[in-house]
Amino acid sequence: MTPPRSHAQILVVDDEPGMLHTVSRILARGHDVTCVESGFAALEAFPKARPDLAIVDIRMPGMTGFELTRQLKARDPNLDVILMTGNAEEPDDNLIRAIDEGAFYFIQKPFDRRVLMTLVTRCLELRRLRRAEQRHVQRLERELEEAREFQLSLLPERSYQVDGVSIHARYLACSELAGDIYDYAPAGKDAVAVLVADVVGHGASAAMMTSVVKTSFQSAAEDRFEPSAVIDRVKAGLRPFDASRFVTLVCARLDLLNGSLAYINAGHPAPIVISPSAEPRRLTSTGPMLSSTFYDLPYRRETVMLNRGDSLLLYTDGLTEAWNESDEMFGESRLIALVTRPESRGDALLSRIESELAAFAGSKPQADDITLLTLDWGA
Repeated sequence: MTPPRSHAQILVVDDEPGMLHTVSRILARGHDVTCVESGFAALEAFPKARPDLAIVDIRMPGMTGFELTRQLKARDPNLDVILMTGNAEEPDDNLIRAIDEGAFYFIQKPFDRRVLMTLVTRCLELRRLRRAEQRHVQRLERELEEAREFQLSLLPERSYQVDGVSIHARYLACSELAGDIYDYAPAGKDAVAVLVADVVGHGASAAMMTSVVKTSFQSAAEDRFEPSAVIDRVKAGLRPFDASRFVTLVCARLDLLNGSLAYINAGHPAPIVISPSAEPRRLTSTGPMLSSTFYDLPYRRETVMLNRGDSLLLYTDGLTEAWNESDEMFGESRLIALVTRPESRGDALLSRIESELAAFAGSKPQADDITLLTLDWGA
């Protein structure tokens, strides 16, 4: 690793030896200055000098200062350049072109030493601040990536099978840290439980709340993932959060002995029961969204019956509220049409939904996280 340098490295390029001597004398007390007399010599010296700043004369034989600036910037896009000009006839044109060529500024000869020192100091200070900002952004990006990896580690495998039940899931995040989560688990010997939740917003706070939901769901194992027990634990976990933070979720538990599906829908988009012999059924909300504001409000636990061959589709509103370039929303009707097609089961169904959504949205960026989960019971 190259050790940090206490002085700035400045490359000065001018075909006038007297000007090189003048600039070097002004700047050498505080910086390491390399002086060369042509653009070609500057390119040759560049790898060793590794300049933080280049001061370049515009009018030089063989290669102009503008041409040299382009080549220097090609080697180091972050290099700052000050262009010097002795042309007093077209100063505005030189200034405009200097900016167009990516120079930090230009200075007209003859110049006052204080003007040069002030300009160099300002240029180097802005460079220092820019580098500090880049380091800060890089640190944040590393932390976000670590948090994203942690959040992804909370999710179970995309596919799971047990006792004639198949579960498949898809998780499509729109940012580094998302607000959706899904989970599932055996609920004793003859039952299975599933959960899909959507936390408001994105970023670190949303990721923190998804971990609360995950922990609450898993801790309900001692109650065999009874939906009411899951809800109570999530409510308790969210109580310390601000009232503006909330979660919608569906928790369902399927009894494999008799096909009864117990569920609570806390303000979440209605899951869909898909049956080969009947129209799709929607499991509408049985209580409000979960937040500290609604802590004391009750939630109804509902039960519906499933037959072997039935499926349950859970999803988040990032799917139905997706928009396309014509400002149309994907909507529930498109989703219902997809699930009523033949062979609307399992991972094939999720692939079809994802494909239809991509075709619908086109180049419109995904604005919200999307989670899909299907539970298929028997043949």
